[in-house]
Order: sequence, then structure tokens, then C-alpha cells
Amino acid sequence: MSTSPAWRRFADNHRTELYLFAFALLAYAFASWGMLLHQSKAPHFVWQADAFLHGRLALDQEPPNLNDWVLRDGRWYVSFPPFPAVLMMPFVALWGLAFNDTAFTLVFAALNVALMYRLLRSFGERGEEGVTRTSADDVWLALLYGFGTLALTCGIRGEVWFTAETIGVTCTLCYLLAGLAARRPAWAGFFWAIGTITRTPLLFSVVFVALKAVFTEAKPAERPANEPKVSVERFKALLADAGHRALVLKRAVQFALPALAVGVPMAIANYVRFGSPSEFGHSFLYANRVNADIARHGLFSLVYLERNLHAAFTRLPTISTQPFQLGFDGHGMSILVTTPLFLLLLWPAVRPRLHRVLWLVVAAVALPGFLYQNDGWFQFGFRFSLDWTPYLIALLSLGGRPLSRGFWALGWAGVVVNGWGAVVFNRFF
Repeated sequence: MSTSPAWRRFADNHRTELYLFAFALLAYAFASWGMLLHQSKAPHFVWQADAFLHGRLALDQEPPNLNDWVLRDGRWYVSFPPFPAVLMMPFVALWGLAFNDTAFTLVFAALNVALMYRLLRSFGERGEEGVTRTSADDVWLALLYGFGTLALTCGIRGEVWFTAETIGVTCTLCYLLAGLAARRPAWAGFFWAIGTITRTPLLFSVVFVALKAVFTEAKPAERPANEPKVSVERFKALLADAGHRALVLKRAVQFALPALAVGVPMAIANYVRFGSPSEFGHSFLYANRVNADIARHGLFSLVYLERNLHAAFTRLPTISTQPFQLGFDGHGMSILVTTPLFLLLLWPAVRPRLHRVLWLVVAAVALPGFLYQNDGWFQFGFRFSLDWTPYLIALLSLGGRPLSRGFWALGWAGVVVNGWGAVVFNRFF
């Protein structure tokens, strides 16, 4: 059977992405090992997909376990934002409740490595200021994302929490690709919306496309080389121009329409299930260890900030001496341990125009996780950091530091740590 011309053109134009996807898929399958052969222990999205296929919001029977489900008014519900379940619906239609969510998640984890490369290449292809990375540099950075961050341990095991994190990254990378030059606001709005109904903190990544919409001019103006590209003064100057205001409004409408098409049905479903358009059900978790905290302080509170910052930045591997054993704390581990390469973000060689924008988005997306009632237990590393890891990898690329010996020492250290996590997480500890 001959290959279609369209497919040949696609393969020629994206040969590196296809190679990265294939390599990552095989490597992740090997790392997943026995987990890949069966459904995960937390197949919430499979059960939600089955309910959707039968025209229901609630399950029609008691779930397979009692970990992170909602029992409300005598009905069982899945409390997690449902976009991964929507993606699973065709496969659940074929295989039913036995569908393997581990293998499903692994495909998206591998896809993310290819999408990361495409994003990093796009910086140079779109003329982003100060970008000097070669294609080989971007290949290595994409692989370091895939195997030197929590993308590895989250991508190989299925389970509702890690599937959501992995597919959330897919949505984020597609959103960044669509919104990078503010040229495709409708697609950016769509990917942002499906991201928010995968991982709710991604709601706050709207900061990225909002700033790009304002600061990306239809025709770049001539201005002094030392003038900041993103500043309050320039923001005011751009919005003082009536033509630019009209352009920003047009982009905002194009972004909002697909976002509303996704968001309105989701809000209605939440209201029908839990009495509030913004409630996915985590306030009503059944027999959960965090219920007392939720009742006392709510889902988000400054009370949770200290323990979440500890989980994200200062928790270290555990060591026992009799016998000697190196372990990890299920509440989290410093991202500077799981990905030491992020230390270089503190000393970028250059600060291009996207530098400030990306850090603002990191702050906006990270803050909800730091104020959330759960630190992510049980996990290898602070899994919520995966919501903003794509932005950190982008900053690492744009920071301009060469792939020196120091760079590789930190990068390989991350690969070793996450390789260890892939082996031991829920297997020997």
C-alpha cells in the first residue's frame, strides 16, 4: 500500500519529532515494565468515560476502590476534571471498563517529548529574540524533559492523578505552540480550555496568551534596542493606540469563543452534580484523609502553603541505616533534587523578551498548587510541578546557557534520579 503524499510531507517536515516520539514510547514502555500490561490501580477516567458513553454523569455501580471518589446523594462520581475521560471514550466503547489506562497515558507521555522539541524549535523559527539553540540542542533538551523530570515517573504508570498531569502537559504544549505569536488565538483558546478541564491550575496560564495578545503587534515597531519588550510603560503605550486595542479585542474574542464552547458545558455538568459551576467534587471526597482539613480551611488556604513549599523545594530523599536504604518521601521531594538542571534558571546567560512573560506564567500556575489542601501524596517528587515544568524547560532553553560539562552533569543527575524513581515508585517502597 502506497503512502499518501500528505503523510510523506508530514513525515519529511517532522522527521525529528517522529523519531523522538518512537524512542520515547519504547523507552517509557521499558520503564513501565509490568505496569504496562494491565489497567492501573486508579482507573477513574475509564469509569467516567463509561458513564459518559451511557449518557450519565454518575457511575451506575460502586467504584473498584474508595480512593478519591465522591459519594453524593447516593450516587458515585469521579471528582477529577474529565477531559482525559473524554479522550478515552472511543477506547472504552471497544474494551469497556477493562481498558488499559496505563498504556493510554504512556502514549501521551511520549507525545510530549516530541511536542517539547517542536516548541523549542518554534522559538527560533518564529524569530524569538536571542534564540541561538541548534536542532541538536533542542533534541537534547526535549529528552532531558522526558527523562530528567517528573514526566518520566508520571507518564509510565497510568492512575488518575498521573494521567491528568501527563495529558495536562500535552494541552499546555499545544497551547503554547498556538499562542506563541498570538497568531492562532482560537486554537490557543481551545487548548487552554481543554487544559483547564484536565488540570484546573492551568486556568491561570491564560496569563501567557493575554500578554502575548497585548505585546505582539501586527507590524513590529521600530524602538530602541535597550527598551524592555514587556513592561508597564510599553503596555500603556500599546493600549493607547486605538488600532492595537481593536487588534487585542479581536484576538480576545477569537480566544474566548472556543474556550466558552468547552467551559459552559463543563460548568453546567458541575452545577448538576455538585451545585456549583466551579466545583469538580473535591470538596466531597469520600472517606479521604484530607476531609478534615477541607472542612476546617477549605480547598485552598494559606494554611497549606508551608507544607506544600516544603514538598516542592526542601524535602530530600530519605535514608535509613539498618539496613542502609535510600528512599523517598511520599509527600514530595525538592524539584532541585528531581531536576537539578533547574538550578541554571537562577543564572540565565540572557534574558530575552519571553523571559519575564514565562516567569509570570510559572508563578500564576504554581500558586494554586501551593495553596491546595493536598501536597500530592502519594508521589515521587512534587507532581504538581509538572503543570509548570514546560515553562521551566522553555526558560532553560531561552536562558542561553551552553550545553557545557556542568550542564550535562546536572542533566544526567536528573536522569539518574528519575530513573531511580521509575524503578522504585510503588514497587519496592
